[in-house]
Parts: sequence; structure tokens; C-alpha cells
Amino acid sequence: MSVPFTIGIEEEYQTIDPVTRNLRSHIHTQLLEQGSTLLEEDFVKPEMHQSVVEVGTGVCKNVQEAREHIVKLRRHMVTLARAHGLRLAAAATHPFADWREQEIYPDPRYHEIVEDMQTVARANLIFGLHVHIGVDDREAAIQLMNAARYFIPHILALSTNSPFWCGIKTGLKSYRCKVFDKFPRTNIPDYFPSWGEYERFIGLLTKTHCIDNAKKIWWDIRPHPFFNTLEFRVCDLPMRVDETIALAALIQATVAKLYKLYSANQGFRLYRRALLMENKWRASRYGIDGKLIDFGKQTEVPFRDLAEEYLAFVDDVLDELGSREEIQYVRTILRDGTGADRQLRVFEETQDLQKVVDYIIEETDVGLFEHSPAEVPAAS
Repeated sequence: MSVPFTIGIEEEYQTIDPVTRNLRSHIHTQLLEQGSTLLEEDFVKPEMHQSVVEVGTGVCKNVQEAREHIVKLRRHMVTLARAHGLRLAAAATHPFADWREQEIYPDPRYHEIVEDMQTVARANLIFGLHVHIGVDDREAAIQLMNAARYFIPHILALSTNSPFWCGIKTGLKSYRCKVFDKFPRTNIPDYFPSWGEYERFIGLLTKTHCIDNAKKIWWDIRPHPFFNTLEFRVCDLPMRVDETIALAALIQATVAKLYKLYSANQGFRLYRRALLMENKWRASRYGIDGKLIDFGKQTEVPFRDLAEEYLAFVDDVLDELGSREEIQYVRTILRDGTGADRQLRVFEETQDLQKVVDYIIEETDVGLFEHSPAEVPAAS
């Protein structure tokens, strides 16, 4: 492979009041300005709600460098939040916070979004993981996006970490997906025959004032409008940094394997968006405990079996990428459960959503400092 497949990672954290365990707006000028002071090419920035803080790595040449960056970012922000009387939590929804009580960050861009989408925007109190993989050739990027759409439900299932919403056990492993569904231009994109066809699509939306630029395309996977990257946006924010790195390694390996097929003129079968959305629903509802549809065989298959097939599919690119060790953590997720599974176990044991928040905060710190990791609740 001659393409470097660089990695960039963005994580969106919750800022928590340690007494109430509810979301609390951060002291944005201090937390954000101090957060950016020592980070060089990495960044810290606000999101639309003031109880959300986003961090992003610089361009990382491999998954080991990405780990160094994201560990530094998490550790820095955990420490800074504590200095301001807050706690940092990594989960894709807060177990009981009410979006109606959250303040909007004072930025013209966010006020424009709220004005445009009203309650849909205000209710979007969710926290995601975005992974960028470097692909310089835009024609290749659109073809890789077409093929990678198939794996979006698989990646979502492994990342699920939002089983609660506004104090309710939703019955879904990723309720974040259903909150974000209300936005326009979300979910799995259609197939585009070429980069030119994609550009014409963006041009039409811009000309007709649907969007002012391609950043308002919020698909689960998209060519980034300003960077030469393919951006995967489907993931819930995981609790542990090891989970983030495993997902980033899997995403990078997926792009590398599909590029290997593409460059050898070996196609990957493309399926209709409507079929892929059936699997996305199953992933959001059941996570790794459900079944997805194998469209080729036209049958349901347990997700854990499909996950092993997925790992076998990307295996031949792992050594060149140097990510074999990091991607093995996917099997830890399959064994111990996703963040959603672990949150639900804590709730089943305690019947206390504040205890669930405490657990999320503990898990957010795992791997950042020199202390024993928080114990993972045993699978039932």
C-alpha cells in the first residue's frame, strides 16, 4: 500500500457536576482556552451545548501515534475539568440529563443551526466519536465510501454506548442514533457513481439554499469537505480510550483493505441504502448481542460471528498498518460488552442512574493515569 492512511480522532465529552452527577455548563473561556494551551497541533473546542467539549488530534501517521494524542487529550481535559470542580465523562448520552435545561454555546454558527432547526437542534444532546482516515485521491475516496457503507452497522454495534435518555432505559444500545436521525442529511449515504456526481449533488443543495457548505452533510460516513479524509461519524463515544483506539484501528484497516481491492480493480459488492439501514437499526437496537443480515446469503447471522468474519477480512493489511495489537481489543469488547452493555449491568445491580454516571466517569479515566483500571462488571 502506497497510501499512508493517516488517522485523526475527535471525541466529544460530557462535563459533569460531581455532586448532582448531572451535566453542567463548563466555564467556557477558562476551560477551552486553558485546554488549548499545551496541545500544539491538537485542539479543544466548544460544541453547541455548553456541557459538551470536543477534542481532536492532529494528523497521526499510525494508530500508536493516535493513541498518544488521544490519551494526552483525555488526560489533559480530565485534569483541567477537575481543577474547575467538574468531572469528564465519555458516553454518547447522559443517563438522565434533560436537554431542555442545557445552555447553547454563544457562537453565531450554533445560533444559526438552532434558528434553522429549532427543537431538533436543541434536543441534540449527544456525544460522538469521529475518525478521519487520510485518502488524498478524491475519486478513490468516493468509491471507498460507497464500499465502506456496508460496515457502518458493524462499527456502530461495537461502539454502542447510549442506552439511557432523559432518565429512561430506552431499550436501545445506541439511542444517540435515534436522536441524531431527526437532523437532515444524516444516516448512511446513497451510492455515488463518481466524485463528479457527488460534487454535483453538493452543488445542487448549495444552489437551492439547503446548505451553505458541505459541512452540513452529517452522514455516518462522508468525504470531509476541507480535508483529504474519509470521515466516519457513526460511532457512539466509547468510555475507554482502548475502545476508541480499537475502533479507529478497525476503521483504518477497513479503508486500507477496500483500497487494496479498489487499486487491484476488484470490486466490493454495493447494497442499497434501504438494506444497509435495516442492519443499522439492528445495531442500534441490540448492539453486539443481536443479529445482522448477511445480504449475500440472505440470512440473519449473530453479530459476534460477523465480527470474526470482519476481523478476518481486514487481517491481511494489519501488519503493514502496524495495528494488529490495537485491533485485538475488538475481541475484548465482544467478550466484556460495549459501553451500553456495561452501563446496563451497573443499572441492573444498583437501580441508580447516578451510580451509572459514576461508573462512566471511572471508565473515562482508565488507561490515562498510573492506577488500576476500573473493574468491568461481569457479563451475566
